[in-house]
Parts: sequence; structure tokens; C-alpha cells
Amino acid sequence: MMETQRLVIRPPELRDFDDLYSMWSDPQVVQFVTGAPLTREEVWTRLLRSIGHWAALGFGHWIVSEKSNAAFVGEVGFVQHRRGISPAFDASPEIGWMIAQRAQRFGYASEAIAAALNWAHTRWPGAETVCIISPENAASMKVANRFDYRPDHETTYKNKVVSVCRRAPGHAG
Repeated sequence: MMETQRLVIRPPELRDFDDLYSMWSDPQVVQFVTGAPLTREEVWTRLLRSIGHWAALGFGHWIVSEKSNAAFVGEVGFVQHRRGISPAFDASPEIGWMIAQRAQRFGYASEAIAAALNWAHTRWPGAETVCIISPENAASMKVANRFDYRPDHETTYKNKVVSVCRRAPGHAG
């Protein structure tokens, strides 16, 4: 578990399902990621995959909540999905974040990402990290840029164009 000034960041648990479903089924939240709201089954599978990431690899997505009232904010973390994107980046930790609509525009994504990157710097010192973002997702591209993620190339993932952004080794959060 990690804490920031305003946030608690912890590994996911089954009790997080309803909050995750609310976020991942919101068309405005997922428009640039999945393109369509996820079903209950898809969110359940995502949650189990995230818990499995922690069990198998010792890292994954964290659940982010407000410290003051425990309200759900979203998720942030690192994954290794072996996406089959070419050129491959499977050896690099891939960061991702998703913030519930009601929690957007408060700087929570940046606060959670900074904590996650500090954690990653101690776990993988000097490692490059990557993220994939829809080029149309200006808000996420702005956040990624704030943390020195730079577009490296565009490719196709699940029939959608994505920008593969890289963060040079050696950065702390």
C-alpha cells in the first residue's frame, strides 16, 4: 500500500468490483481505451487478471481512493500483457491509468502516477517504462508527457491506432 497527500493506493481486492464496473462501463471514461463500455463479465475478468498479476508477478494495477473519505478514484499500475504489438515492448513495465469520471480534473492521475513511478524506480532501477495511448486521448497524452513519456511510434492494437510512448531509463517519479 502507498499513500500520497490525498490518496491511498493499494492492490485490488474482489470488493472493488462494483467501483471498477461503474468506471469501466462509463462510455465517456472508456471512449479512447476500449471504445465501448465493458460488460460485468469483462470487468470481472479484468479484476481477476489484475489480482493475478500481483500473485504471479509481484506487480499490477493498484486501486486508488481518496484518503479523506475512501471514495474510489480509479486505478494505476504496471502490467505485462504480452500484447503482441510490433515492435514488442514486453520486457518493459507498461504503466496504465484510468480515473473515474467524477474524480477527473483534480490532479489525481498525476498524483497516483508519480507514486507508481517512484515505486517502479525502486523495483526496477534504471528500467525503461512504456505506455500505450490513443493519439486522440489528449488528456492522457498530456499526463504522459508530464512524466516524460514521449511518443515513439504508432501501431495498431485491437484494430485501433495507439501511440507507444517510452520513458527513458533512470527517471524517478
